[in-house]
Amino acid sequence: MNDSSWGAPQGAGSWGAPEMGAAPAGPAHDVHGAQQTRPMPIVPDVPDAGRDADDREDRNGDAAHVSGPLFRDEKPQVPMSSPVQPSPPKKRAGRDLRAAIGVGVGLGAVVAGSLFVVKAVFVGVVVLAVVVGLWELTSRLEERKGINAPLVPLAVGGAAMVIAGYVREAEGAWVAMALTALAVLVWRMTQPPEGYLKDVTAGVFAVFYVPFLATFVAMMLTADDGAWRVLTFLLLTVVSDTGAYAVGWRFGTHKLAPRISPGKTREGLLGAVGFAMVAGALCMHFLIDDGEWWQGLLLGLAVAASATLGDLGESMIKRDLGIKDMGTLLPGHGGIMDRLDSLLPTAPVVWLLLVLFVGSG
Repeated sequence: MNDSSWGAPQGAGSWGAPEMGAAPAGPAHDVHGAQQTRPMPIVPDVPDAGRDADDREDRNGDAAHVSGPLFRDEKPQVPMSSPVQPSPPKKRAGRDLRAAIGVGVGLGAVVAGSLFVVKAVFVGVVVLAVVVGLWELTSRLEERKGINAPLVPLAVGGAAMVIAGYVREAEGAWVAMALTALAVLVWRMTQPPEGYLKDVTAGVFAVFYVPFLATFVAMMLTADDGAWRVLTFLLLTVVSDTGAYAVGWRFGTHKLAPRISPGKTREGLLGAVGFAMVAGALCMHFLIDDGEWWQGLLLGLAVAASATLGDLGESMIKRDLGIKDMGTLLPGHGGIMDRLDSLLPTAPVVWLLLVLFVGSG
């Protein structure tokens, strides 16, 4: 069967284009094949593609504004003169900044009020933070990994470690840590032996990670200018985190550790170093007895490094557990452990450098 038997209109080929010498529409010339033909839907005439542009412009008004495609299988063309450009995505902070700032100011007021009123009250604040942090850590370990690190000996021993560090300094902290680890081993013996090794390993890790590192804050407080030392420690850590956040959010393009914390950038690390060094020089000059500005530069550099490593360390733990935050106690921040992540490893660094620079006082 040839193409003329499909009922194409006069002057059009099989795709609706003009065809020279095409047979006129009508009954097929082959009488014997007439019974094999069947009527097809009538296809409306389309503009003659063989006409020149002037003729098409006369018929349609403007050749540049064709109302539709010439052929049925042709898609409409978007004018090239006005391409649609997608708007670039706006950077977002990722957290509720108002809530984060409000909670941060409230925590700062509690810390400052207890620090400069009665030192023992501040030690109580540290103990409370340690106990809540241990509760968050052990709860997430049990929920996500099935690890049953015993909370009771951890909480009691952790509180004793902070108090011992304040009363007996380093010697008391070491003894309390050893006794707490022993209590974890014994406490876990009251349960079935399955999983004993992983549970006590996690418990000993928790002893070191939270209360032992926190005892260095209590030991800083024992100096004559202990309140100012603790304030310097807190200010430098907060300034380092703030500098990393501000610079990284505005200028960050190169990832620092994408497999651990995709949001951290090298530019943010430089911001943390710069902010912390300036703040360290000011704090050592104005807040610390016998402190020198150049010592503050070194102190700020060390704080930026330890705070960043501490943040990455907790991010590694949260990645392993498959969670974003350790808790939900602090709106805009997460949990207590999400605020202690950079403070805990920074405490021994600041304590040691201040002892080296100005003595234990």
